[in-house]
Amino acid sequence: MKEINILTVGTHPQILTTILRLLNNKPGWQATGANSLAEVLRLDEDHKFDVVLIGGGINEADTSEIKKAFNEIPVVLHYGGGSGLLYAEVYQALNIIPEQ
Repeated sequence: MKEINILTVGTHPQILTTILRLLNNKPGWQATGANSLAEVLRLDEDHKFDVVLIGGGINEADTSEIKKAFNEIPVVLHYGGGSGLLYAEVYQALNIIPEQ
């Protein structure tokens, strides 16, 4: 299976750390965190991502810029709900049926 590269964006350090830990614990998933639009745009130049998760603290204008920068991949708004929802959002965005 191809490794899934996920960019997670959020301004709350503790929440971002938790989301990254959860995502990186999934076999075959590699998550990278960013806490600002500037960091997202820098990472866009250096990495190839399969999906972008936008979390709390990112305003509408920055969300719009992120969607423009990553116009060819899914961009998901994630504002909590537990690990099950987090995983389901990634699976749905990438049209993947999770293994049981």
